[in-house]
Order: sequence, then structure tokens, then C-alpha cells
Amino acid sequence: MVDYHAANQAYQYGPSSGGNGAGGGGSMGDYMAQEDDWDRDLLLDPAWEKQQRKTFTAWCNSHLRKAGTQIENIDEDFRDGLKLMLLLEVISGERLPKPERGKMRVHKINNVNKALDFIASKGVKLVSIGAEEIVDGNAKMTLGMIWTIILRFAIQDISVEETSAKEGLLLWCQRKTAPYKNVNVQNFHISWKDGLAFNALIHRHRPELIEYDKLRKDDPVTNLNNAFEVAEKYLDIPKMLDAEDIVNTARPDEKAIMTYVSSFYHAFSGAQKAETAANRICKVLAVNQENEHLMEDYERLASDLLEWIRRTIPWLEDRVPQKTIQEMQQKLEDFRDYRRVHKPPKVQEKCQLEINFNTLQTKLRLSNRPAFMPSEGRMVSDINNGWQHLEQAEKGYEEWLLNEIRRLERLDHLAEKFRQKASIHEAWTDGKEAMLKHRDYETATLSDIKALIRKHEAFESDLAAHQDRVEQIAAIAQELNELDYYDSHNVNTRCQKICDQWDALGSLTHSRREALEKTEKQLETIDQLHLEYAKRAAPFNNWMESAMEDLQDMFIVHTIEEIEGLISAHDQFKSTLPDADREREAILAIHKEAQRIAESNHIKLSGSNPYTTVTPQIINSKWEKVQQLVPKRDHALLEEQSKQQSNEHLRRQFASQANVVGPWIQTKMEEIGRISIEMNGTLEDQLNHLKQYERSIVDYKPNLDLLEQQHQLIQEALIFDNKHTNYTMEHIRVGWEQLLTTIARTINEVENQILTRDAKGISQEQMQEFRASFNHFDKKQTGSMDSDDFRALLISTGYSLGDAEFNRIMSVVDPNHSGLVTFQAFIDFMSRETTDTDTADQVIASFKVLAGDKNFITAEELRRELPPDQAEYCIARMAPYQGPDAAPGALDYKSFSTALYGESDL
Repeated sequence: MVDYHAANQAYQYGPSSGGNGAGGGGSMGDYMAQEDDWDRDLLLDPAWEKQQRKTFTAWCNSHLRKAGTQIENIDEDFRDGLKLMLLLEVISGERLPKPERGKMRVHKINNVNKALDFIASKGVKLVSIGAEEIVDGNAKMTLGMIWTIILRFAIQDISVEETSAKEGLLLWCQRKTAPYKNVNVQNFHISWKDGLAFNALIHRHRPELIEYDKLRKDDPVTNLNNAFEVAEKYLDIPKMLDAEDIVNTARPDEKAIMTYVSSFYHAFSGAQKAETAANRICKVLAVNQENEHLMEDYERLASDLLEWIRRTIPWLEDRVPQKTIQEMQQKLEDFRDYRRVHKPPKVQEKCQLEINFNTLQTKLRLSNRPAFMPSEGRMVSDINNGWQHLEQAEKGYEEWLLNEIRRLERLDHLAEKFRQKASIHEAWTDGKEAMLKHRDYETATLSDIKALIRKHEAFESDLAAHQDRVEQIAAIAQELNELDYYDSHNVNTRCQKICDQWDALGSLTHSRREALEKTEKQLETIDQLHLEYAKRAAPFNNWMESAMEDLQDMFIVHTIEEIEGLISAHDQFKSTLPDADREREAILAIHKEAQRIAESNHIKLSGSNPYTTVTPQIINSKWEKVQQLVPKRDHALLEEQSKQQSNEHLRRQFASQANVVGPWIQTKMEEIGRISIEMNGTLEDQLNHLKQYERSIVDYKPNLDLLEQQHQLIQEALIFDNKHTNYTMEHIRVGWEQLLTTIARTINEVENQILTRDAKGISQEQMQEFRASFNHFDKKQTGSMDSDDFRALLISTGYSLGDAEFNRIMSVVDPNHSGLVTFQAFIDFMSRETTDTDTADQVIASFKVLAGDKNFITAEELRRELPPDQAEYCIARMAPYQGPDAAPGALDYKSFSTALYGESDL
């Protein structure tokens, strides 16, 4: 309500310079009453009254001419009330009561009262004024009344953003003149003295009418007259001010300037509506362009990640073994590089992709856009399925590599053992066939024959002793075949040759025995002592050969227990050496006794012992060799023991670190779960807290790096198990990746909540209330509620729910029908219930304004009304308009607007 009494006082004591009620938060009377001392001093300046008379008269005539009349003297022509009532009918569009046509004073007073009553009916409070002042021609009261009419019908309804009336009109002027040099509109008096602001307003809306760059700030009269003449000639705005009066007044009258400027506002109101519509469309298009950019980024990142997975899986599924340990160790090293270097960035890419996808969906929901559906094969589920396939392939790959290395290690060991035993056997069989084929018994004496028989018996004993070695060689060859040794062909060839030769030796041995036994009856006397020597020397010789073979035998162990077992066996062997030495001395004593008897009986021996080729020199030589090999074996076993002790140290070192890191990761996972449920403070506080928590987790990374280094040492040492810990490096890696992913997702959830809060205008108190309500009804503290708990929550917030309405709400918050409602879905629902956003209908209405109420719009109109990039964006995407009223180049803005929001919005 306007306090007219206050307005009247303003004309008695000073014009207003404050804001009116519509825009400033007070009443129009408050506006009229807010004056400073300088204003009061200047009110008595007759220049102001002169400006108001001219301006208000021109303003009234701009409306009265629509009724075919006008006024000449503002304080005389309204005295009978007739033109006053007519003015109010024209500017309001309403009919007033029928005026009285009499010329008496009472008739005039009644007509003016009808006009004043109509003004009061429009919310203007008139105090301490009657019709008599107007009828009597009181100039100040009449001017005050006209100013009240101007305020109510020309200025009060002006609205720009969230301001209205005087502030709204001032903001409109500032926005329109902002790009122009030498123009700085701060008020409705001295800011307009140089005339540039008037010219800027016209040029902004009709640039073809004003050559603004030719205007000079130091020529205000020319500037003002130029603006006034152009406005009157081309804009149908009557000249309401005199340039000379404005220039020659220290401070032009504010009400006159506001009245004249409001005419510009109403003249350009159509352009204002177009600008508002253009701003709305630009806002919607900017959202859509940003969303499309996010969609393109998602498609590109998803394609890259899926392509990497597609390339990597065949490599992990390749189980073709290599021939050598070095080649397999290289594959193992490649796999370690993949786990340490290549995969971790992809884990982060996958996590970031999911975060981007969730953020995009949140933005689409907040802007009433349809949900983003990635192209076929690039869904988040497709990426998760591909990732699962990748990890399944990866899971078996390292185990396969280690098993292959173990197999190749055993193969190399067996192959070397095969070659060693084969070489020993081949050396032993060298010349044996020639010996067995020799027919020396045909010319031998009886004693020689007996010697040959004994010698052959010793050979048979030796042959039998070598049977185990041949069987071992064949067994090793068979095992190499079963383990798919790459050089099995040569092994089998050599083994077959040994077996064939062994069969030949057996056959030749049998044939020679038959020949010797056939002639044995013709032979007698054999030196029993030599025979005893031969019989004892042969097994002892075999024992030494076996001992040397065992002492040189290669070994492979993986634990400290295994090497300690070999050391124990070696100690047991060393404990038998004294008995063996006594046996050696006994055998040598037999040989010495035979020599002593021959010498004492003057017997000339024909040469070496005829029953054996094992001479004392051979026995002593081999015994010395055994004595040399024993300390070498000691050294090799001790060296291996040291290696296994070092391995055990590596196991304990890794276990000590792993047993700290593993529980730490598990504890952090539990803490994050608790934090995500028990979040306190503002969302920004929660976000800062989570990011600090994330930094503390990232700062823990050196502990994992140290563990990786220790794990690398273990793998390089070919350590395959660790009894000191239940944690493997694989467990630690997976836990760490899950920890990083979980904290990142939790941060993203809070960011989305902030995004939702800010976009929907949800207060921090509302958000905290939402969180408290959700946590209260989340009975299991899992971060989601079942349908019964959710129904109870809704009822607690005041919803009156039937089954149909509840099912409708569930279809919104649980579109996948999982039976669970997340916190994000809950706040999305609550924000939709409490806020409003742009709709497809609003965008269509905005385009219709730009199109001048047509059902289509042209490219020229879009380029004129919208920024260049957004205009081209619309032109490229709008389909041709097919309606019956279509014009050349017409574009269909309705289907385009509908597509922005999805069909469901309309």
C-alpha cells in the first residue's frame, strides 16, 4: 500500500532518493519518505518543478492520445476529474464509474474522488489528501498524485532478477549500458546529465538508430537532444525533458528521469522478454553441452579401457610354456611389470570412469535430463565384466608361471642328473663289449682259465651292481618324458642306446660264461688269496664309485628343513668312513699277503691279479678322491644352508611387514564404512575430512612400496611359500586397490550430495536432517534401506502413503527393483519434492518468445538472439519444421526441447 500522505510530504519537504517498497523490502511510502538533507534543500528549486511539469505532462499525453485527447496545463486540466478518470482507464485497461458531467464544484469533487478511490483500490494508500486540493489546482499535490500513478502503473511492476520497481529499473539500465564507454549508471539524476546513458539504451536495442562512437562526453546538449529526437521519431516515446534544463541543473529531478527512462523500459519490454528467453535457453544449452562433453569423455575412456582389457586378456590366457627357465623367468618379470607398472593406472582409470559416470547421471537428474545410456558394449557393467574376466585370467597366470619355473627347474636338474649318470655308465661300459668278445680262453692255460672264470664272475658282480644305475637312467628319462622336456628326443636316443648296449652286455656276458664253464673242467688251481682280494675289492670299488657319485650328485631344496635333512644324511655317510677305511686296509692287506707268500716261496707272479682289474693303486686313488669330495660336499651343503637361512630371513621380513599392512588395510576399510554412515558436520566438512583421510591413506603408500620390494626379493630368490603369514602380495594388492577405490567412491558420493544440494537449493540443515533420518531408519547400518524401513522413514516425514503412491515412489528411488534405497536416491527424491528446475515446457516457451510466437524458429533468429557457439549448437541439432505454416529454413524447436529432457518430461 502506498502512503500518499508520505508522498505529499515529499513534495512539501523534498523529493525521494530511496528505493520503493516493491524492490527494497519496504512500502512505497517508505520509499517516498527516505530522503537526505541535501534532497530537502534542493526541493525548493523551481527547476525541479519545471522538469516534473514537462515530464509528467508528456507522460500523461502519451497515454491520453490513445483516447484522442491531451492536456496543456497539468494542474488545471485535471481539476474537473474527467481527464484524470480517462487517464486511469487508459493506463489500467479497466472501466471506472460513470463521471458526473455537471460543471459545479461538487461534480468536480465527486469525479476526482472516483479517481482517487480507484487509485486506492490498486493498493495505494492515500493519506491526508482530498479531492479539494486537486479541484483547487494545487500544483504540488497534483504533481504528487501523478507521480503516485506513474509509480504504481509504470514503475512498480518492473522486475529484473530478484529486484523490482526502482531497483529493478536501475539494474536494467546498468545491465544494458554496461558495455558502453563513458557510461556508469548509478542513480536517476547526475548519471544521465551527459546524455550518453540515453543514447546507450537506444543503441543497445536499436543500434541502427544511433552512431554511438561519434558522440562526445563533453557535448551533453547534443547527446541529450539526439536521444530525445530519435526516441520520439522512431520509438514513439514523446519528448519529456529539455536538454538545457538537465544540463543547467546541478542535479536533475529524479522522478522526471525515472518517468522518462521507464518509457524506454516499456518500449523495449519485448526485447527484454526475448533476452530473458535467450538467457534461459543459453543456460539449458550450456548444461546440455557440458553433459554431452562428459558423455563423449566417458565413451572415449570406456573404449580405451575396454581395448586395453581386450588386448591384455589373451596375453594372460596364453599358457604356452617356454623351453628354458630364463624364458619363463622373463615372462614372470613381464607379469611383475604388468602388476607394478601397467595395471595400477588402469585401476585408477576404472575407478575414475565409475565416478565420472555417477557424476554425469547426477547432473542429468538435477537438470531433468534423461539418464545417460552408453553405447552398446560400453556400459559400466560391461567394463566390470571385462575387468572380472581380466582378474580371472590374471589370477591363474602367476601360479602357472611359478609352476612352469618349478617344472623347468626340476627338468634341468633331472636332465643334468641324467647326463651325469649316463656319462658315468658309458665310461664304465667303454671297452666292455670288446672284452666280452675276446676269445683269450682258447689259448689260455688251465690256471689262466680259472683266473678268467673268476675274473668273469667279478665282472658279473660288477655288472649286477650297475643294474641300479641303468634303471635310474631309464627312470630319469621316463620322468623327463612325462614332464615334457624339450630335448626329450636326444635323451630318449641316448637312453635307448644305453639300454641296447646293456642288453648286449648281458647277452655277451652269458655267452662268455658258457664258454668259460665249458673249459672250466680243464682248469685247476687258482690263487684263493687273489680271488678273495678280487671279491672284496670289487664291491668296495663299487661302493667308492657310488660314494663319489653321491658326493657329486646335484641337489635342489626350497626350505631350511630340506637342506638340514641333506646335511644330516651327509653326516651319517661321514660316520661310515672309518669302517670303510678299515675295509680298505683289510683288502690291501690281502694283496700284501699274496705278495709276501710269493716272495717267501720264490714264486714269480706273472703280473697283476688275474681275477680283477681293481688294483691297490686304483683303490687308493679312488679312496683319495672320496676323501677330497667329502669336504667339497660339506662346503656345498653349508653354502646351501646359508642360502636357505637367507631365504628364511626374507620370509620373516616379508611376513613381519605384511602382518602389519594387511590388518591396517582391513581396519581402514572398516573405518571408511563407519565414516560413510556416521558423517557429521556440513557436507564440506565431511568432504574435507574424507580427503584428509584419503591423504593419510596415500601417505601410507611407502609401506606398500617397501612390501613390494621385499616381495621382489622373495620372488627373485624363487621362494614359493611362507608359513609365517597368511597374507600374500596378491591379497595386499587387492586390499589396497579396494581401499583406494572405496575412499574415492565415498568422496564422490559426498561431492554428488553437494552438487545435489547446491543445484536444488537444499540448506545444510535440510541435508543434515536427511542424513539423520536416513541413518535412523538404516537399521543394519549398511548405507541402504529395505522398502519397509523406507516406508517408515516417509511416514515419519509426514507422508500419507497408500500402496499405489508408495509403489510409485519406490519406482523412482529404486528403478532397478533391487529392493534397496541408497542415501543418494533418497536425497534425489527429497530434493525433487522440495525444489523446482527448468522443464521442457519452460524451454519451449522461451524459444517461442525468441520466435515471435511462431511455431518454428529460423537460423537467423537463433544467431541474433543467442551467443554464436550456442546458436550453432541449436542449428546443427534442430530438425526442419514440417508444420503447415512452415517458412523457408524453418526449424522445429519443440522437438529439440523435448529431446533435451526426454519424452517422459512432456
